[in-house]
Amino acid sequence: MHSDLAFGEEPIWRPPPDARQRTRLGDFMAYVERTRGLAFADYGELHDWSVTELEDFWAAIWEHLGVRASAPYTQVLDQRVMPGATWFPGARLNYAEHIVGAHGADRGLRPDTATAIIAISQTRPRLDLTFADLREVVARARTGLSDLGVGPGDRVVGYLPNIPEACAAFLACASLGATWAGCAPEFGERAVVDRFAQLEPTVLFAVSGYRYGEKYVDRREQVLAIASALPSLRYVVEVPYGDAPLDPPGGPTLHGWSELTATAGPLEFAQVPFDHPLFVLFSSGTTGLPKAIVHGHGGILLEHYKNLGLQWDLGPGDRLMWFTTTAWMMWNALVSGLLTGASIVMLDGNPLWPEVASQWQLAAELDATVLGLSPNYLAACRKADVSLRVPGLALTRVCTAGSPLPPDSARWLVDGLAWIRPEGVQLINGSGGTDVCSGMVQGNPLLPVWANAISGPCLGCAVQAFDDDGNPVINQLGELVLTAPMPSMPVTFWGDDDGSRYRGTYFDRYPGVWRQGDWIIIDENGACNVTGRSDATLNRGGVRLGTGEFYRVVDAMDEVVTSLVVHLEDPDGGAGALILFVVPAEGVEVDAELEGRIAARLRAELSPRHVPDTIVAVADVPLNLTGKKLELPVKRILQGVPPEQVASRDALLNAPALDAYIEYARTRAAVVGGGA
Repeated sequence: MHSDLAFGEEPIWRPPPDARQRTRLGDFMAYVERTRGLAFADYGELHDWSVTELEDFWAAIWEHLGVRASAPYTQVLDQRVMPGATWFPGARLNYAEHIVGAHGADRGLRPDTATAIIAISQTRPRLDLTFADLREVVARARTGLSDLGVGPGDRVVGYLPNIPEACAAFLACASLGATWAGCAPEFGERAVVDRFAQLEPTVLFAVSGYRYGEKYVDRREQVLAIASALPSLRYVVEVPYGDAPLDPPGGPTLHGWSELTATAGPLEFAQVPFDHPLFVLFSSGTTGLPKAIVHGHGGILLEHYKNLGLQWDLGPGDRLMWFTTTAWMMWNALVSGLLTGASIVMLDGNPLWPEVASQWQLAAELDATVLGLSPNYLAACRKADVSLRVPGLALTRVCTAGSPLPPDSARWLVDGLAWIRPEGVQLINGSGGTDVCSGMVQGNPLLPVWANAISGPCLGCAVQAFDDDGNPVINQLGELVLTAPMPSMPVTFWGDDDGSRYRGTYFDRYPGVWRQGDWIIIDENGACNVTGRSDATLNRGGVRLGTGEFYRVVDAMDEVVTSLVVHLEDPDGGAGALILFVVPAEGVEVDAELEGRIAARLRAELSPRHVPDTIVAVADVPLNLTGKKLELPVKRILQGVPPEQVASRDALLNAPALDAYIEYARTRAAVVGGGA
């Protein structure tokens, strides 16, 4: 599939010669060859088969995982249509059974005495759970929830940090056929109610507070407000975590975690249809009511096994450490790491406390083999000149997601970790999203890694770049689309009874083709770059510019902490205004000299079209609760839309950051007479 070059660059990591013989992806390839009478020269041929022979591919994933189903499927896929594809009709199974049932031990994945979870918190001491421990607490939580009347179809929600109780409560719900949804306790009351109220939950799990580094955050008032705003709620279960207990909420009955889990009971698993709702994830909700994205038992089971077990090569003996909150899809993926027989590290607190290098030190202390990090964290480490020669570090892979990864960060990472083993540490950079709760394009153990590109499409993902007319394009910026269905596409949006919001979100632009909402460039070998959200398009003189391109250049400069770019179109057809906001490093002034160097670098590394008309210094860049830059809301504020219509402050990670942009919009409007 791949030549040595991606967008003109050599790889920074290559698979070892025996990668097919000693990776789980290679084992799967051999399984397909053996059972289907096929032969694959490389990953590219395997991927081509996975999207052309879609039904046979997902049947092979089912077989390779060894899915335990109480009723067999009648066919893999009823028809290749989007929306409306029905996967594995007739099958009845349960996601949780494949994690805490006897299934894993039966398949020889791991002994019950193996570590399942290591919980590291800034609120309480370290906690370790074996698979047997986890199964016991899930069984007890299941019994307690059943006694509260929870059963198939009910909704249970958690206002919880990334702690073992959150994992156990989710798996207990799944075992009952109930549906789970989570919000992190740093969410404000409005953001939580906007999400949970859509589901009409009967049970709320919550903590009274938590520590974030040295700061204690009391959430008792927020829990009471959330409970009072959910009329469907019958019970609140307090997970002991804060400094003071919750007050009785006044409406719902208050139970303690120890009370809920006091009774031992059998660990049984409701057998549900393949697309039975497992959990609900929410869109950012920055500019409106968050979409409640429903994912099913079977789709998540197969997709996470494929992505984590095969493409990440995760399995017994591995330890996955990825800082995430319960509000991000990566939390659901982290829990699914248990599906492969690996152990997981659940982290709660400030990831930069007590210092920027803390994640690396913790990874060494906990013997992590796979470490997940955000591109922003890697950029901060590089700029702080953090040494990656940490004694005891045993990483084999580092994964990144959430935003485009600057090439300088990729090179710094791979070079800095080269000392660990002769073949180096593989970087798995990818892009996907909440919508499919997985990756669409990313690395894997059989593909090279480039600093300036994502290695290629994921198995079963028919990824293409489309132009405005719906034609596939190569080496040209286009819309990231999927031309064939995936099992983990949302079952529905909660409350979207006629499917209009679902269709409008993904299929409004290209009927029958999934539009992800990202710009992507794919080269002739399949390597690609996701350059930013297409709904925040920079269209200058008829040429579309990806925001990620700017950030790879500007954010890599030592004088800049981070940046945000928007383009304001001219209603009269002129060039409009390209505005770059930069957060300067400590002690740096954004003066004419720095502005000139930023412009010169953008001109040299990208093009003259990328040179901003205006560079503005700001104290911070506004982020949503999953850490993504809010280009579109800032653009709308600059266009004169009232800020309260643009972004809900409860849906922002750093709401005060917006104030500087609101003030700049006022000043700019006064100067240009209100025009854009």
